[in-house]
Amino acid sequence: MRNAEGGVDRRRLRDLMERDQRRFDEEHPRSRELFAKAKGSLLAGVPMSWMTMWPGGFPIFAREAAGARVVDVDGLEYLDLCLGDTGAMTGHSPPVVVEEVVRRAAAGITMMLPTEDSIWAGEELQRRFGLPSWQFSLTATDANRWSIRLAREITGRPKVLVFNYCYHGTVDETFATLGPDGSVVSREGNVGPPVPLDETTAVVEFNDLEGLERALARGDVACVLAEPALTNIGIVLPEPGFHDALRSLTRSAGTLLIIDETHCICAGPGGATKAWGLEPDILTIGKPIGSGIPVGAYGVTEEIARRMFEREGADYQDAGGVGGTLAGNALSLAAVRATLAHVLTDDAFDRMIALGERFEAGVNGVIAERALPWHVTRIGCRAEYLFQPTPPRTGGEAAARKDPELDAFVHLYLLNRGVLMTPFHNMALMSPVTTEADVDRHTEVFAAAAAELEG
Repeated sequence: MRNAEGGVDRRRLRDLMERDQRRFDEEHPRSRELFAKAKGSLLAGVPMSWMTMWPGGFPIFAREAAGARVVDVDGLEYLDLCLGDTGAMTGHSPPVVVEEVVRRAAAGITMMLPTEDSIWAGEELQRRFGLPSWQFSLTATDANRWSIRLAREITGRPKVLVFNYCYHGTVDETFATLGPDGSVVSREGNVGPPVPLDETTAVVEFNDLEGLERALARGDVACVLAEPALTNIGIVLPEPGFHDALRSLTRSAGTLLIIDETHCICAGPGGATKAWGLEPDILTIGKPIGSGIPVGAYGVTEEIARRMFEREGADYQDAGGVGGTLAGNALSLAAVRATLAHVLTDDAFDRMIALGERFEAGVNGVIAERALPWHVTRIGCRAEYLFQPTPPRTGGEAAARKDPELDAFVHLYLLNRGVLMTPFHNMALMSPVTTEADVDRHTEVFAAAAAELEG
């Protein structure tokens, strides 16, 4: 039985959710116990607040992980398609990286000195993405922050332009959205913004080239910070010609273009920048390039490297808001070298993208068989389904049509049957050690969820 809301009967959905919630409670007594204990010393009962966003009322506590599997403290094993929300896109603890990290840790973790691994890592990122000069951070968030500061320094302009419902880590300027009247306002849930967002940020809907041109025409935008496709509000793909126009408009306006590849590295060894022929002034990345060891990076063109030192008084060797004590440390760079040399290789991406195609086909088959008003979208080895009939063309459209009730049920249904999806959205990621059988297992459980929702 259906209604127009997400294609499912809401009373049945709530009954099923209550049933699966009881199952979750019964099967996770140790996680529930640890969560209660953790509230005595950890804010919200977790070491980082996002960990409360899993379905079920409390997070499962992990005991161990290897490859594409996680085992919790109650001894239950899961096929992991979340993979640390991209941080473990390599699969958990690749043996070759573990071996190198152990070796490097015994030989010095951080010395505030460069190592030979840093040269190799810079040359490899140069090969993959095409930008000649690189610097390292501990996170993509830091890489984005520093890149914004460089853009302001180079251009002498104050503002950053982002696309509505973008994701660039916890960068202050990016937690902005469009109000009902089109003004720039703080996003819901933004904690303690330092200044009103309209002072630092311009916001345009993704794929809205007219809006982009108007915003850039004001002459106050230092940089556009963009994902190649929106990835944190579902996947919103660029329309044909969007990136060519984005590059043309930014160049005409004297605005720098920063491409954040942290999620879109899923498109291939050189991310969407290489796969789609993008031409950023600055490129940022983080998460999987160290197999989960904290590391981020940004690369710049020759022109940007030159312009960085043109302004009077510019000194990037000083502690002027760019850099950090642990950034570029020996352990992180050893992990990057081992990851890019042996794990996230060209051949690995070929296999991962093929699995992404298989995942997309399996979900599409279920949707078509039951004529559900849902869809799935994919970039390389990353796929995501939304409980909406057609793919949104903007972040605003995707946000307006979200279905939190159905999202929560499908997440919990999958988790109770041994499949982990990303908790913030319905994203699945393929790793070098994910198998066809893993993908087919997800399709089987997803199909069962759809069948139960229909009744």
